Amino acid sequence: MNPVIVVHGGGASSISKDRKERVRQGITKAAEEGYRILRDGGSAVDAVEGAVTFLENHPEFNAGCGSVLNVNGDVEMDASIMNGKDLSAGAVSAVRCIANPIKLARLVMEKTTHCFLTDQGAAKFAAAMGVPTIPKEQLVTERNVKRLEKEKGALKSHCQQDLGTVGAVALDSKGNVAYATSTGGIVNKMVGRVGDTPCIGSGGYADNDIGAISTTGHGESILKVNLARLTLFHVEQGRTLEEAADMALGYMKSKLKGLGGVILVSKAGDWAVKWTSTSMPWAAAKDGKLHSGIDLDETSVADLP
Repeated sequence: MNPVIVVHGGGASSISKDRKERVRQGITKAAEEGYRILRDGGSAVDAVEGAVTFLENHPEFNAGCGSVLNVNGDVEMDASIMNGKDLSAGAVSAVRCIANPIKLARLVMEKTTHCFLTDQGAAKFAAAMGVPTIPKEQLVTERNVKRLEKEKGALKSHCQQDLGTVGAVALDSKGNVAYATSTGGIVNKMVGRVGDTPCIGSGGYADNDIGAISTTGHGESILKVNLARLTLFHVEQGRTLEEAADMALGYMKSKLKGLGGVILVSKAGDWAVKWTSTSMPWAAAKDGKLHSGIDLDETSVADLP
């Protein structure tokens, strides 16, 4: 199989001009990083973990360093990862003071008999695995402090605000697929609020017999429709990736007024990106070409370095 990776930087209401270039560079570099892992013989799981780790470490994205703040001004992060080869999965929620929740999710998948650890249990497991803690201030950006202040003074609909998550899907040379999704959640959320991102079937799904998907958008809406598994169900029914994505996102919008986006790769190596939010930074790497975009009407293609 020719390897493929697709990454997203979260659905957003709009991205300001001054941020756009930094976001574009970040998302394309993440795809390049994942593709390099695949090209060097790494697995789909290695590639999605690598791409999402890169985005967690990038302050422009709502995951890891750059996560939005809860009502108390703290960072609580969620992440999940899944291997389509055997449906093994790992997830963590409400984790604090670690740089890369996606790495912890993978450890849950590979080093425990469980799928999902939360809060203090996840923290104890991280310590047992030797995952270093970092001061919480290292995860807080000036931009997110201002966003929290702005949100506390506003009464706007949660369906329309920045719906930031980061995610990746990949197909490796052996025909295995995987997904990874990671987020800081939504601005001004209640302490302990968990959205779709760490929930298998909502924040993502991977099955070698179908493909892999990572989602982004309004977490409560995504949870209610099981967006990831719903989209792949349509693929199983014989729909193209684009049709399946349009149907699932359309259902979520008509039922719940929920906005979001998805990235998909099929078992055959086709890929698709779709969203109903204003924009969704994305990039896809396949056959030596790097495709990318942010807004609905723009796609650029370049040769991979």
